[in-house]
Amino acid sequence: MSQKTLFDKVWDAHVVKNEIEGPQILYIDKHLIHEVTSPQAFNELKERGVPVFRPNQIVATADHNTPTINQHLPIKDELSKKQLKQLAINCKNNGITLYDLGHKYNGIVHVMAPELGLTQPGMTIVCGDSHTSTHGAFGAIAFGIGTSQVAQVFASQCLLLKKPKSLRVNVNGSLHPNVLPKDVILYIISKIGTNAGTGYFCEYAGTVFENMTMEGRMTVCNMSIEMGARGGMIAPDQTTFDYLKDKKFAPKGEELDEKIAYWKTLPTDKEAVFDKEYTFDAAEIQPMITYGTNPAMGMIINEAIPKFEDVSFKKSLDYMDFKAGGSLLNKTINYVFIGSCTNSRIEDFRVAANYIKGKQKAENVTAWLVPGSKQVENQIKEEGLNLIFENAGFQLRQPGCSACLAMNDDKIPAGEYCVSTSNRNFEGRQGQGARTILAGPLVAAATAIEGKIIDITKTVN
Repeated sequence: MSQKTLFDKVWDAHVVKNEIEGPQILYIDKHLIHEVTSPQAFNELKERGVPVFRPNQIVATADHNTPTINQHLPIKDELSKKQLKQLAINCKNNGITLYDLGHKYNGIVHVMAPELGLTQPGMTIVCGDSHTSTHGAFGAIAFGIGTSQVAQVFASQCLLLKKPKSLRVNVNGSLHPNVLPKDVILYIISKIGTNAGTGYFCEYAGTVFENMTMEGRMTVCNMSIEMGARGGMIAPDQTTFDYLKDKKFAPKGEELDEKIAYWKTLPTDKEAVFDKEYTFDAAEIQPMITYGTNPAMGMIINEAIPKFEDVSFKKSLDYMDFKAGGSLLNKTINYVFIGSCTNSRIEDFRVAANYIKGKQKAENVTAWLVPGSKQVENQIKEEGLNLIFENAGFQLRQPGCSACLAMNDDKIPAGEYCVSTSNRNFEGRQGQGARTILAGPLVAAATAIEGKIIDITKTVN
């Protein structure tokens, strides 16, 4: 019997038709949709007179274009209002569950689905959003799809796909106390680059990931796309099962016991071979920041910006107004954003609150804290974290994608730097002319307090 990877096991269990050479037809268990990439797909089906095949396996939420203040009031932005209205109409006409703005389960698609137990091990999950890889933290095959593929899943609950190659990233050892999952994935990407995963599905393995919480695992898998991979996965284990136990739509009782028995068979077989592997030592990882305009342009926070001669590297530094060989320590920062589908779960806000407690935000900083869902927003209030944030001068906003992608009102002004817990630092990603420095919630919180980037390795033990 051949030895299989986690990815092989889940993929092979979902192949409807297997062509020996060429694409395979893959069955999709869960289809997540939002207001930005679904309207065109719904229109295509309508024009062709094709019904949505399995509406019960589709869940919709409003997240990208949603305002993060005064969500009880009518939406001011006309495009946002139109898109959210169209999503509601399309879901109603097709019998699809929608967690609209203000609903108790509303939130960023990659935050609300896991916390509701909609995301489970062994599933295939797609969404018209590149960061669908987040759900791979549960041992699911999860990836983003284009609008034409969204229509394909609507019509057939299947996709025609070529099976990706296999990649494994191993990180073993113990992390330093001040190193977070975001630092781990930024470190990995800085070492292997943005193209290392192209054509591959990545499995993260080793003691570092085994010891991570589910929130941490989601942060890591979320950024798999930033190294070019189609998606990322972590094998399900007791941490996964415990997380799912009391979730709204997760299996219960005997059904859960049966599911867990199956989920325990999913981890990669010991002798399974990967097409490509990388191995890193946890002791080498320290708090990270980015200095350029792609996520691979990252470094340990107290290092100097490296020197490379290629044109694109110089162009990137020119955009950021940084110099090769320079340091980012003591760099004045006027904007800080803690949120996005990468770092907007309760664990992220606990980390920030723990550092912020008893301190005051620097006067020059505008700091937005944006929970990933209504449930996270409620947890923040239940735990009293909102009082810590408010007393320190931070602005706690309502759930949404917010300042991750400049598709709503939360934009960073041109020329300004933002230390951001989001996932992309491309030119203009957070607003035209805005300069993004990616970091974890601890570095972001410390920057907001000091008004500048500080060496967090020396201030936190």
